[in-house]
Amino acid sequence: MTNTQKNTQRNTQKNTQRNTQKNTQRNTQPDAQRDPGRKTLSVLISGASVAGPALAHWLHRHGFEATIVERAPALRDGGYAVDFRGDAHLAVLRRMGLLDAVRRARTGVGSMSYVNAAGKPVAKLPADLFAGDVEILRGDLARILYDETSPYTEYLFGDSVTSLTEDAHGVSVTFESGAPRRFDLVVGADGLHSTTRRLAFGPEQDFVRHLGVYCAIFTTANHLGLDHTGHAYRTANRMVAMYSARHNAEAKAVFYFGSPDLDVDRRDVAHQQALLSEKFAGGGWQSDRLLNDMRHAPDFYFDSVSQVRMDSWSRGRVALLGDAAYCPSSLSGMGSGLALVGAYVLAGELAAAGGDHTVAFARYEREMRAYAEGCQKMGDGVAGFMVPGSRFAAAALNRYYKIMPYLPGKNMAARIARRTAENITLREYPAA
Repeated sequence: MTNTQKNTQRNTQKNTQRNTQKNTQRNTQPDAQRDPGRKTLSVLISGASVAGPALAHWLHRHGFEATIVERAPALRDGGYAVDFRGDAHLAVLRRMGLLDAVRRARTGVGSMSYVNAAGKPVAKLPADLFAGDVEILRGDLARILYDETSPYTEYLFGDSVTSLTEDAHGVSVTFESGAPRRFDLVVGADGLHSTTRRLAFGPEQDFVRHLGVYCAIFTTANHLGLDHTGHAYRTANRMVAMYSARHNAEAKAVFYFGSPDLDVDRRDVAHQQALLSEKFAGGGWQSDRLLNDMRHAPDFYFDSVSQVRMDSWSRGRVALLGDAAYCPSSLSGMGSGLALVGAYVLAGELAAAGGDHTVAFARYEREMRAYAEGCQKMGDGVAGFMVPGSRFAAAALNRYYKIMPYLPGKNMAARIARRTAENITLREYPAA
């Protein structure tokens, strides 16, 4: 474990203990013992990545109480770079008071070059196609959100919800290790494989749509000396890439490969790494070196590239947020921005409705539905460009990217992404 990881875990545990001592007595009181005149809602949020802490921020602004439960034992530091683009994304960050902090931690990565097997660039794509107005590592964003919310939010790390029982006055929640609790509302912000969604709405296969691609990412040394840039090597049905991170002090390795839905245990890292090695060993360029680095990476992540499609994002006193409700897939470049906007709207509608979830959840969905579906469309059809199905298609795509800077519509994809990100009018929700 690195010193950074040790400090992260130590600080997380310290804040968890402090917040638990401060809030446990208040939140575990049965309804009959609470002040009957108190109108403050208690909200359990499952998931401490991006959507959950963002929601906790806005709930606090509106005078509500938030508790966040997270299965991981501490903040997860890894993950890919996430983008914010357009007025809506930046407006939410600005209203949170976090835009400057996000900009200070931005990756600063510029254009991305596609290379041949010898590492020679054969095509270059502009930065605004990948990074938007500001790009930040998911782990750095999670840390900023945690540092902002931990003084007033109870965090329960190393635990997970096991059951939800709703009645007319609230939701009784049981956990894997913690004592049962009562909350007025529950929000699932626990990602693509949401436990909250499964408990409240049904099995994952009813809502998750596999896009035919798998992805792996992890931190590695910047042994190519990349200077705020990235290189990608594409062959039939596979792509491997590296881009610099944290001011070139390290790099992220990314693997994509096409495949139908696989039976892979999400917690069996050894099996996932063996599968990745099988797909990419001897694959050319930096594949073998990165596969060797993978076995020592502190933050290996592997998952399908999928979307979540649901007819409704709430049921009774339980609502879903971010990827749990409307994951657009990592190929869309919209996931984190969509999550932040959704958190802003959900908390704002709860405040506007005076805490009446029956009104607020319906308004939240009405405000967000078209916007979320537009963001999901950005991920549709992208898989074929990431991992074309033949060597001929891969070579043709590389040739197209080579001449794209000279074509009239060279900026069309970036313009479409910006219009999609901005395609919502944010209401003003006065703070409490």
